[in-house]
Amino acid sequence: MALTLFAFDTPNARKITVALEEMGLPYAVQVVDINLKEQFDPAFLKISPNNKIPALVDTDGPDGQTQTVFESGAILIYLAEKTGKFLPARGAGRVAALEWLMFQVGGFGPAPGQVHHYAPLSHEADKRYGFERFMAETLRLYGVMDRRLAEHPYFGGDLSIADFAILGWVWRHPRHQVDLQLFPHVQRWYQAMMARPAVQKGFAVSLRRD
Repeated sequence: MALTLFAFDTPNARKITVALEEMGLPYAVQVVDINLKEQFDPAFLKISPNNKIPALVDTDGPDGQTQTVFESGAILIYLAEKTGKFLPARGAGRVAALEWLMFQVGGFGPAPGQVHHYAPLSHEADKRYGFERFMAETLRLYGVMDRRLAEHPYFGGDLSIADFAILGWVWRHPRHQVDLQLFPHVQRWYQAMMARPAVQKGFAVSLRRD
């Protein structure tokens, strides 16, 4: 099997399992348990210099050479270009898909990720500033997405890697403490995405050790 995904059960990893299933690519999974700090293993560092999951190894990369890819956005682009799926080769559709992919990796990921960090804190003084700041930004980003989806069925117009990227984080909306009913267009999109058989397979992939 040419593709090996190094991952754990996180939004950024789920983006990739969904994409792989939607693209119909066979792959193996190597769990990297971040709770056990396995992402700092020297062998993994050779694949992912930033010690982050997910990462991908393709033994059938360009010119038949082994290719390693780290950072989830880069992995999505790599897979889209490898398969010719979910990223137009040119034109406005490509621009839109890449815009919304970068929206996710630069904003709708870091902001709710901080909500994940601050929400469980029990000491109110530790929690208040950070939680309120990043909760406000998370809600703003949901509003940006809702306005986009009011006019388009998918973020790039057609289904693209941008949708897979954003889905991984909207999946965690309960942990964000966000009621999707407040964002009806995001809710419609989310329900439609989660109803797709390949998406369901992507979320069913085990990314933890038994």
